[in-house]
Amino acid sequence: MRAIETADTSMLYTILIASVFLTAVMSGVLGMAGGIVLMAILVAALPVTTAMVLHGTVQAFSNGSRAWFLRDHVAWRVLPGYLAGTALAVAGFAATLLVPDPAVVLILVGAMPWIARAVPLLDATALQRLDVSRPVTGAICGLTVTTAQLLAGASGPLLDLFYLHSALNRHQVVASKALTQTIGHVLKVVYYGALTGVATNATALPLWLYAAAILAAIAGARIGTRLLDRIPETAFRSMSGWVILALGTACMLDGLRRLLQDASV
Repeated sequence: MRAIETADTSMLYTILIASVFLTAVMSGVLGMAGGIVLMAILVAALPVTTAMVLHGTVQAFSNGSRAWFLRDHVAWRVLPGYLAGTALAVAGFAATLLVPDPAVVLILVGAMPWIARAVPLLDATALQRLDVSRPVTGAICGLTVTTAQLLAGASGPLLDLFYLHSALNRHQVVASKALTQTIGHVLKVVYYGALTGVATNATALPLWLYAAAILAAIAGARIGTRLLDRIPETAFRSMSGWVILALGTACMLDGLRRLLQDASV
C-alpha cells in the first residue's frame, strides 16, 4: 500500500500527534477515556488496520509510562487473575485469526456502563462483586477486556467497571489499569501486526510519526499523572462515573453509525 496521501499530510500528522498528547493527559488524570477517544480519532483519519497498530503502539507506551510513573501504587494482586483471563482471550483469537468488524462490539461495550448503572436498582450489592482484586473477577475482567481490545481496539468503559467499585484508591486505580492496559495493547499490536498479517498497512505511516507519537504519549502521561495529585478522591469518583457513561454513549453511537454506513454500501 502506498503512503497515505491527503490534501495536507503535514496537517494530518500534526493533528494525530496533538491527539495522542491530549488523550494521554486525559488518561493520566482520569485513568480512562484517552484510549477510546484516540481510537475514534484514528479510525476517522486512517484505515482501520493502520489505526489499530498505531493506537496499540501509542497506548502501550502511554499506559506503560503511566504505570512506571505510578509504579509504587500498582496493586499487584490484580495481575494473576487478569493474566489468566487474558491468556484465554488470546488463545481463542490465535486459534481463529479473527479480524472482526468492531461496530457491534462498540455497541456492546458502550452499553456496559449503562447496564452497570442499572444493576444497583435491582441489586444493591451487584457492583460490589465487580472488584478486580478478586481472583475470579480479575480473570473475567482479563478475558472480557482483552477480547474487547482485540475486537474494537479500545476497552476503557468495560475495564472501568471492574475498578471503580473496588477498594483501591485513585492512585492504585490509575496505576493498575495502566499496567493491565499496557499488556492488552502490546498483545493487540502483536495480533494485528504478526499473527493475522493484516497490519502491513502500518507501513503507510512513516516511522518518525510513530516515534513522535510515542514521545507525545509519554509526555502527556507524565503531565496527566502530575495533575492527578490535584484532584480530591470524591471528585475523582464522581467525575469518572459521568465520563464512563458519556464514553459508553459515544461508543454505541459510533457503532450504530458504522453499521448504518456498512448497510448503505
